[in-house]
Amino acid sequence: MPAAFSVPCCRRQPTRIRFAALALAAVALGLTPARASDPDALWKIVNGQCVPNQQQHHNAAPCAEVDLTGGVARGHVVLKDLVGDTQFLLIPTARVTGIEDPALLAANAPNYWAPAWVARFYVFARAHHELPRDAVGLAVNSTQGRSQNQLHIHVDCVRPDLRRYLARRARRIGQRWADLGETVDGHRYLAIRLASGDLAGVDPFVVLARNIPAARQHMGNWTLVAVGMPHGFVLLAGHVNPATHDPGSGEELLDHDCALAKTL
Repeated sequence: MPAAFSVPCCRRQPTRIRFAALALAAVALGLTPARASDPDALWKIVNGQCVPNQQQHHNAAPCAEVDLTGGVARGHVVLKDLVGDTQFLLIPTARVTGIEDPALLAANAPNYWAPAWVARFYVFARAHHELPRDAVGLAVNSTQGRSQNQLHIHVDCVRPDLRRYLARRARRIGQRWADLGETVDGHRYLAIRLASGDLAGVDPFVVLARNIPAARQHMGNWTLVAVGMPHGFVLLAGHVNPATHDPGSGEELLDHDCALAKTL
């Protein structure tokens, strides 16, 4: 039996709490609480608030950043998630439902992972100091592991137990997908090493679709997590598995209370 990581003090917030957080955001934006559980709530914040405010007033609020350098079709925003002290979301300004959206694998599609990695500096600001690369992770959940139908990349600290494990095993993770070797709360992950220092030339969605058989046809059943390493990244991929009650939520590898900010 593969070993399992120890259960950390601070796990991913359950869906009901995430809905409560969206309800608070909706109140702040003048939306009714009933609409806060709408799976399009994030899209409405981005498309109905952040982008128009940036275009009309050069003000990103309520987002932390709106980048329309390539136009709305290729832009993105950075939004503080109300769950956790340090968690931010990188969200396209185009309508992209999630990891299953074919637009992500289209020719010349924007690589949203690169600006998501840059957005770690917002995490540092909330943590009150800069953290090492291997303390930060980016995560996208599967269709079953998310509450919102607008692509959003979670940007936050990684779980301390995952950081320790990857530090011990990093040299054995190669450039081909292989089983991580341990389960995380009973959930299995594949791992591959990415040589890119900033993900600008490597899109994890493409890495998954090209290198795992049949993944392209069933992208919605997968979850991806990119963890910074001293040289490059480790990319982790998990799959929905009803038998192990695994919804494909790689966000479970992040720590929204950022314990590492208190210990590093």
